[in-house]
Amino acid sequence: MLDYKFIKENLDAVKANIASRYMQADADKVVDLYDKRNEFIIQIEEQRRLRNENAKKMKGPMDQDARQALIEEGKKIKEEIARLESEAEETLKELDIEGSKIPNMAHPDAPVGKEDKDNSEIARFGKPTEFSFKPKDHVELMEALDLVDFETAARVSGSKFYYLKNEAVLLEMALTRYALDVLQKHGFTLTITPDIAREEILEGTGFNPRGAESNIYALEGTGTCLIGTAEIPLGGYYAGQIVDFSKGPILMAGVSHCFRREAGAAGQYSKGLYRVHQFTKIEMFAFTKADDSDDMHMKLREIEEEIFNGLEIPFRVVDTCTGDLGAPAYRKFDLEAWMPGRGEEGGWGEITSTSNCTDFQARRLGIRYKNDEGKNVMAHTLNGTAIAISRGLISVIENGQQEDGSIKIPAKLVPYCGFDTIGPR
Repeated sequence: MLDYKFIKENLDAVKANIASRYMQADADKVVDLYDKRNEFIIQIEEQRRLRNENAKKMKGPMDQDARQALIEEGKKIKEEIARLESEAEETLKELDIEGSKIPNMAHPDAPVGKEDKDNSEIARFGKPTEFSFKPKDHVELMEALDLVDFETAARVSGSKFYYLKNEAVLLEMALTRYALDVLQKHGFTLTITPDIAREEILEGTGFNPRGAESNIYALEGTGTCLIGTAEIPLGGYYAGQIVDFSKGPILMAGVSHCFRREAGAAGQYSKGLYRVHQFTKIEMFAFTKADDSDDMHMKLREIEEEIFNGLEIPFRVVDTCTGDLGAPAYRKFDLEAWMPGRGEEGGWGEITSTSNCTDFQARRLGIRYKNDEGKNVMAHTLNGTAIAISRGLISVIENGQQEDGSIKIPAKLVPYCGFDTIGPR
């Protein structure tokens, strides 16, 4: 959530930012509601002043009629304060609803655009894998090696679920442990997060738990939801608290299952493991001072690069366009791996992203720190995917495929999984 005073003082820039993100929000209405609430606050303070004056007069000597008049006046003031407070509360609720629709401001260097094609490639690591044979996609490879079962999962749970089997189970564990070891080396506190969070935490981190457009599974009658990413419980970890940055930024990593409705997601690029309703992910989350968040953003991106360079997977880094940032992000970098089985000739597929959300999440969640002047100010929050296991599996399997249908395992993973090749059994 943006600061309402900032919206009022930078109205034209906020409206331009909404337009460049292709989002629907009414900044004029937010300013009107903000002014209306402020006027209520002024009126309430005036009525409280009158109430105090009335109370002082009651202490002095007076006849019964004068005292009764003051009592009647006091009742009217009390009723007026109650009315104003009720209207102010309703106005604040409406203000928060409208204010939550306004996205974070975008970094001035973020490319302006609406879709993936408008993202800007800013770095590339490795070259697309070349084969002396026509490569297969991960679904064909994994089914031939008895590593996955989509058909049974569809009968048991529905479409876009899967059973991992045999070596693929160990490979998932290996990817998880490999990523955690990298993060522990960089000073992250490792956690396994809850897979459920309260709706107010989802809303605070910028996720919509309700409505047809929501990507979240709500648990009816509980006020909670299944999380779509560990960003949600990690972001809520310090909700309502004043954090201590005396020892530097706070770095947390979370292992979680992620649940996403993926409503309307279809097409050849959504097949198999690429877009599913449940998967495992290791997420990075950072709390920083305002002046430190840009540097932290680069650090998270460099860690993602380290992880995938270690897996010997060709990938590129893109600066995400304004229309694809999502509401909380100020700037976002995506890592896209080369996936040989994507389309007819292979293609790039998103495997991680890292976002600087500045104080957008912290404002709604109430996460603050004391600045050098001792004043409580909003912290900055950042998140980054260390690895989404399902897409990591796609990248490892498709790039490691051999002509005989076996899969060569990256050297970094061999100590974790105990084998260097997956072949027919």
